[in-house]
Amino acid sequence: MTRKMLVDGDLDKSDEEEALYDFDLFVIGAGSGGVRASRFSAQYGAKVGICELPFHPISSEVIGGVGGTCVIRGCVPKKILFYGASFGSDLEDARNYGWELNEKIDFNWKKHLHKKTEEIVRLNGTYKRLLANAGVKLFEGEGRVAGPNDVEVIQIDGTKLRYSAKHILISTGSRAQRPDIPGQELAITSDEALSLEELPKRAVILGGGYIALEFASIWRGMGVDVDLCFRKELPLRGFDNEMRALVARNLEARRITMHPWTTITELVKTEEGIKIFTSHGEEITADVVLFATGRVPNTKRLNLESVGVELDSTTGAVKVDEYSCTNIPSIWAVGDVTNRLNLTPVALVEGTCFAKTVFGGQPTAPDYDNVPCAVFCIPPLSLVGLSEEQALETATGDILVFTSTFNSMKNTVSGRQEKTIMKLVVDAETDKVLGASMCGPDAPEIMQGISVALKCGATKAQFDSTIGIHPSSAEEFVTMRSVTRRVSPSKPKTIL
Repeated sequence: MTRKMLVDGDLDKSDEEEALYDFDLFVIGAGSGGVRASRFSAQYGAKVGICELPFHPISSEVIGGVGGTCVIRGCVPKKILFYGASFGSDLEDARNYGWELNEKIDFNWKKHLHKKTEEIVRLNGTYKRLLANAGVKLFEGEGRVAGPNDVEVIQIDGTKLRYSAKHILISTGSRAQRPDIPGQELAITSDEALSLEELPKRAVILGGGYIALEFASIWRGMGVDVDLCFRKELPLRGFDNEMRALVARNLEARRITMHPWTTITELVKTEEGIKIFTSHGEEITADVVLFATGRVPNTKRLNLESVGVELDSTTGAVKVDEYSCTNIPSIWAVGDVTNRLNLTPVALVEGTCFAKTVFGGQPTAPDYDNVPCAVFCIPPLSLVGLSEEQALETATGDILVFTSTFNSMKNTVSGRQEKTIMKLVVDAETDKVLGASMCGPDAPEIMQGISVALKCGATKAQFDSTIGIHPSSAEEFVTMRSVTRRVSPSKPKTIL
């Protein structure tokens, strides 16, 4: 490490140097990464300021809120809707367990929406208190970089405040993008989808990633007729092919209409609703069209180019080194704005490592190995480590694949025909477990524990020697004894 500040620690500064700046650190963006970095930096003794746009569930260039995407218009409200949607099938299945549900059961979207909004408002206040308790000064307004050591905060009334800081941290996250097609203004993004005044009767979703599948499951669970259009043969490109295929079958089993190899070419407003024209010549009419076609780093209005900060030419992401520092030594960036691994827990780790590096005198780079993740479709998919396809790309020898596919005990009584699948990918020579994945009820809860094992370098023999919890789905991970297939890297499976 060549930067002197990383070796010496930032708090060994003279009184003269301390008086030179208004803040030791100024953070632009109070999402997960920014709040974590500011709090931990303050705990090391740094004088910290942070700015964030005024609160609103639906973000724009001038509104946002402390807590950021995850808390206000991402993970948290999505999971609340996921829970609400899951009750629908649970109530159906309850009849076969002896529950006499004789009356028609209705879903009250407005009540659910109100509860969701109450929770994100509460969390917004909680995050503000966390900052205040840590001694971090919060400014409400739009932040911009005015120089290598200067920031400008534009308040709601247009007043411009200017502050100097020894270090500036960019943590403005990302924003949903819209494909450039005729009528694209008629569609909504995930922001609006989480706050719709009325639940649609029919929805069309464009996209095959996390957000598309999650909203397809949520809306279908609430009784909405859903059409899902995606560009490939299977959704969730980049995930394990076997898992992708099961997810698609489960979505179809829940009566979501799948449109593979399909894009939307035009949207037209009609008296009946929104007419959707697809690349296959289909015409679908819906109340709502959701674009779930990815997100882009939120760097457009930060004025970074004027001070020489390098951005990715394709995505606009802030370029950083392994310690989250840009090419300007005083300017740093963490979270989705860097477009590294766009997950909330990763942003938290990056914020923690930043604080240790700059103010703790402990140069620390984030560790991106074996990061678990989950897709909250119904039932959910979760994984950690390498997929079968990824393992084959990097393997020097054979890969052993262990799988278990079954109907869960809950489904055998309820009669629901919906498979659970579990999978372990193992290096044949070392016996090390390279990856684990699961699609089925409670998959994220189970995978969190499995991720600890992979982080510790667990072998298949250690999985086999572990006693399972019976009866549970999770025990399948320690009872898969027979190899499903042995695959050579010379003959990799096709990525669909």
